[in-house]
Amino acid sequence: MIHVLITDDDPFIRESLQLIIGLDKDITVVGTCTHGDEALAIIQSGVQVDVILMDIRMPICDGVEGTRKIKQTNPEISILILTTFDDDEFIVQAIRNGASGYLLKNISPDRIIQGIKMVEQGNLLIHPDIAKKLATFISPAPAPSAPASTTLREYGLTASEQAVVEKISEGLSNKEIAQELFLSEGTVKNYITEILSKLNLRDRTQIAIFYLKKQSGVN
Repeated sequence: MIHVLITDDDPFIRESLQLIIGLDKDITVVGTCTHGDEALAIIQSGVQVDVILMDIRMPICDGVEGTRKIKQTNPEISILILTTFDDDEFIVQAIRNGASGYLLKNISPDRIIQGIKMVEQGNLLIHPDIAKKLATFISPAPAPSAPASTTLREYGLTASEQAVVEKISEGLSNKEIAQELFLSEGTVKNYITEILSKLNLRDRTQIAIFYLKKQSGVN
């Protein structure tokens, strides 16, 4: 069962999401709140939360700051940003702070449920246009423009680690990567730990952005 917390200052949105999500047998809504500080307080009270649906524009503590605070203390919780078409800069900041991706508020209920399940499994929901913007905020040791595979070798990544990086950039979870590369999930986790260390990055979101940046030739 996936435990979801809904964070949005609009009561209609909160109630609608709670109703929609509650229809899925694999998801339970453990609470709703109106801003990021309230979400953090609910988590700190001991309520089990796996995924947070986080509005990006809220008073007191918006989705960007709320994501930062929650990921600092509870990095295992996946945060899915709820946004509108003109929020690109806010999305960039939220994902820099650890969000797993974003959903537009006007998408279908089925896609909202699918998005929750995807990020809970460790997948990323980041549009390529957003990834390009994020790339400008990541600054590992400089390297000359080159095909992604060459660049990754220059950073000391083995062939297996390069394959894992590519799969992460495609949004695959550890389980899916293990299946595609014929590895155990434990081995995949070990590879990711090594990749983060070699590239001096924080999490799998930054791995994906780093790879997309190198593929597109953005420096």
